[in-house]
Amino acid sequence: MMQFPRIEEMVHTVDRSPEWRSILGGILTVLSVWVCLMLLPMRLPGMSLAGICPNWLLIWVVAWSLRRSVWQGISAGLVLGLLQDAMTEGEPTHALSLMAVGFLTSRIQKQRFLNEDFISVALVTFGMAVVAETVMALQFSLVGSRTLMDIWKHHQIIALSSAILSSLWAPVLYFPLNNLWKWSGIPED
Repeated sequence: MMQFPRIEEMVHTVDRSPEWRSILGGILTVLSVWVCLMLLPMRLPGMSLAGICPNWLLIWVVAWSLRRSVWQGISAGLVLGLLQDAMTEGEPTHALSLMAVGFLTSRIQKQRFLNEDFISVALVTFGMAVVAETVMALQFSLVGSRTLMDIWKHHQIIALSSAILSSLWAPVLYFPLNNLWKWSGIPED
């Protein structure tokens, strides 16, 4: 008769094996991106301000880029931006704004301007949300689908609402992901 391994044995095997930890970390990282993608269109009660919800993919790119190289931050922004474009209208693209976020966040860490605590992560996310929404507004103004006054009037409300909500939720996403990446041995910069 075939016996299945007990849960305790499987957990100890994962704890001892760096290969299994790396594989599990990769799977959980992809799963976290998927969860962020699924949260984007949701309007959960109490999680919106002026009709704007947290930018979960932006938070994920900030969390990833804080401890990674510039190219890893840009790559994460590109991939997640293209995934977001696949869920929305492709013009303007979210890839440019998330690539800018990945670049700037990884440069901030390179310069060692911040520590990894609750306030620093929230402040970086706040600033990066404003940057991302500004890049989107610039793209809207170049496309010319709306008047420039209309775009910049709405930009203020959208950027501030997105920045406030994203910065409040950033530590909730950052600290579990950061601990997962440390545990699984996903390389940092």
